[in-house]
Amino acid sequence: MARNIRKKQTKRGVKKRNFFLYFCMMVFSAFLAAVAAFNLYLASLPPISNFDDIKPNPVTSIYSLDGEVIKTFTAFRFEKVSIDDIPANLKNAVIATEDKNFYKHRGFDTLGLVRSVFANIKAGSLKQGASTITQQLARILFLSNERTFDRKIKELIIAHRIEKTISKNEILELYLNSVYLGSGTYGVQSASKTYFDKELSELTLAEAALIAGLPQAPSVYSPFQNPDAAMNRRNQVLKRMYKTGYITKDEYKAALDEELHLSTKPRLYSFNKAPYFIDLVLNELEKLGFEEQEISQGGLKIYTTLDLKSQNAAQDAIVNDLNAYGLKSKKTQMALFSFSPTTGRIYAYVGGKNYEESQYDRITNAVRPPGSAFKPFVYTAALQQGVGVDDIIDDSPISFKNWSPRNYGNKYRGKMPIWKALAISSNVAAVRLIKKTGADAVIATAREMGITTPLQNDLTIALGSNGVKLYDMVVAYGAFANGGFRVRPYAVERVENSRGVVIYENSGPKIVKVISFDTAAGMTYMLRKVVEAGTGRAANISKATAGKTGTTDDYRDAWFVGYTPDIVTGVWLGNDDNSKLPGITGGGLPAKVWADYMRVATTNFADSVFDYPKLNGTEENKPKEIKDVEQSPADEDDMDFEGFDVNEQNTQVQNQNTQVAPVVEPVKTEEKAEVQKPKKPFTTNEPPMPQSAPLPQAAPLPGA
Repeated sequence: MARNIRKKQTKRGVKKRNFFLYFCMMVFSAFLAAVAAFNLYLASLPPISNFDDIKPNPVTSIYSLDGEVIKTFTAFRFEKVSIDDIPANLKNAVIATEDKNFYKHRGFDTLGLVRSVFANIKAGSLKQGASTITQQLARILFLSNERTFDRKIKELIIAHRIEKTISKNEILELYLNSVYLGSGTYGVQSASKTYFDKELSELTLAEAALIAGLPQAPSVYSPFQNPDAAMNRRNQVLKRMYKTGYITKDEYKAALDEELHLSTKPRLYSFNKAPYFIDLVLNELEKLGFEEQEISQGGLKIYTTLDLKSQNAAQDAIVNDLNAYGLKSKKTQMALFSFSPTTGRIYAYVGGKNYEESQYDRITNAVRPPGSAFKPFVYTAALQQGVGVDDIIDDSPISFKNWSPRNYGNKYRGKMPIWKALAISSNVAAVRLIKKTGADAVIATAREMGITTPLQNDLTIALGSNGVKLYDMVVAYGAFANGGFRVRPYAVERVENSRGVVIYENSGPKIVKVISFDTAAGMTYMLRKVVEAGTGRAANISKATAGKTGTTDDYRDAWFVGYTPDIVTGVWLGNDDNSKLPGITGGGLPAKVWADYMRVATTNFADSVFDYPKLNGTEENKPKEIKDVEQSPADEDDMDFEGFDVNEQNTQVQNQNTQVAPVVEPVKTEEKAEVQKPKKPFTTNEPPMPQSAPLPQAAPLPGA
């Protein structure tokens, strides 16, 4: 009985295996038939007529909000070079890297194509392209870069027709003269001059290999932006050249040891009026699913939020005012970020004073202590807990176990309303407030409003002890201007393909409620006082304006972040190596640059006013005195002020030879900074409220 059952099971297993084999044979036969039919079809195709008249895809252009072209990815902006004048090392490097069977196939590599088909089927999407040099040329000249099976079939057909029309050397010449190689360069001659300031004939083997490695991902492997990635990619190309027999083992080893020597001359990028903003746009497009080649060669029209008039005003204000103050060193940098607190449109974006000297974006990447510009988060937490703008606080010395914060100039004014304490940037008042609200509440408030960097849970954050990003600060202040709603900034409004079809359109502002309307109204009331009669008077543009200054100890960082009902803008000033500035405070040069920019930017809007009710002088909001919170021994044990110094904490300086600015990185929340205990109490260098004339506009003053 058992033997019969086993026999039946064996027969069933044999039948299943046979069926599977028959099925595989049928599929394979169908595949071979399809390949044969496709080959017959390709054989019947004629060459491409008038091939010499074919032009590359339309140029991709990026537009400002007012319709001005601010960037073009312009094909054929180079000196065309004959295939005979291109060094053998460069041609061989490209072939070894992009298409090792270039001289053997008829437009596409059949084996490579089969491998990519199976890989894509397994992945469930188009992951591998297996594009030959001829296919890439077909895409450059005739097609878009969308990753679809339909486009891939067209690419194969056109590649085969190209092979019927011109010779292999002509294909290679056209490709090497039109391929995008990053930094606005098209073609190997342009790349040679851009990256190495050399003619093609002067390139070393290692330099030729670096250029040959760029087509796969030009921005990723750009030696200007990512020198380490560029070197790794170069070495991969050299290895392929050695394995394919184009170079000897000795040549391979010598090239590996060659150091990278880039051109130090200013680089002629393709037309680009707002380079830091363009980098932001490209990053945003990448997150939206666009690929670099699709952007550079797809003939797209990319419409952005940038207001060119405002952008130019920002760039001019930074350069002119820095020069007027005598701050001409390459290490001294300034950044400005401006956007609409209601729509999220980015109006101006300047990540440094000179993009040619440094492409490092100090808006989204640099993490620097904000000094007193952080105090509004303390006051916001207090207002959220019921403190009123006219409540009284004591501006007198206060001490803890290991820390005695002091005011600028050791000047104290006794009891005053909290709006005045913020206006004059009292340090001791801010510490009293955070002691009352609790550091947890302040951190939670800052997080909700948009601060993303680590914040240590102690009272020193009231004075801006931890590093923040300019981007985050501007986003957070935007909630004050927008009734308590945080809006996410964006740069890309819509994208059209080469046929004018809209393929992406921004869906509108991303809004989150982070503080109450009354809190936003109270903070705007107080921050207006900062500009009208406090440390931010240099930012007064005779319109409804609110904002806050910030200066760190020893004058290493200076900030002004402020807003009108329509625009919120932040300005940061500092040295990339974290060295001291010459006595400049946030109420001086940053506030002046802010004002110079905003006078131009606000001309796009009517003289609007803040839509907030009057807050002071009402019967139901009689001021009360804010009493000090008693400190228990347990509280003292929880507070760690050992080694606190806002400028010594969390500092890392990168090698300047990389052409990337340093970042002051935050300490991880579970770690403590290992620095020496400061010899003097911490101060943010914010000056007392001026008692006479407004601050001068053209020259810095100590404590301005």
